[in-house]
Amino acid sequence: MNIVKTFAAGLLLVLGLTGQASAADRLTILLKDGPVLIQLMPDVAPQHVKRIKELAEKGAYNNVAFHRVIEGFMAQTGDVKFGNMANGFQPDRAGTGGSDLPDLPAEFSNVPFERGVLGMARSQDPNSANSQFFIMFAPGDFLNGQYTVVGKVVSGMEFVDKIKRGAPETGAVTDPDRMLKVTVSK
Repeated sequence: MNIVKTFAAGLLLVLGLTGQASAADRLTILLKDGPVLIQLMPDVAPQHVKRIKELAEKGAYNNVAFHRVIEGFMAQTGDVKFGNMANGFQPDRAGTGGSDLPDLPAEFSNVPFERGVLGMARSQDPNSANSQFFIMFAPGDFLNGQYTVVGKVVSGMEFVDKIKRGAPETGAVTDPDRMLKVTVSK
């Protein structure tokens, strides 16, 4: 765990020194157990980072369920259409919706999917990412170059680890946890 924290601190230092990251490129997701700080990567996926920030600034991610959570893999959220647990939650449809904004073209990179990475969810069409994203519990090399990386957890991964898991077969979660509030650092 100390290695992860050391790596994250080093990443923040390097990004800060090169001017590639700023406070405005940090996302905070408040979970029931505490805050999760994510360093967004606008140099890797500028359109996707812009989308996440736009939706967060509008409050669209507040109260959105973690509708698909697979032990040893990832926790998926961000369905702003059907996943809002405080406004029109449709558990049977959560995971099938997005925002009213157009889908985004893929921004694949060489950044690997490792523990704590935030990636954009999509359908079979690589250019279908919209609002949904996932946080990796463990490395997922099979996703490398196939999904867009938008950021990495730099603190609070212990709170991500406490997100309620779903069914082993599908990851579908009954009475799911949610993102209580999502904000962009100013």
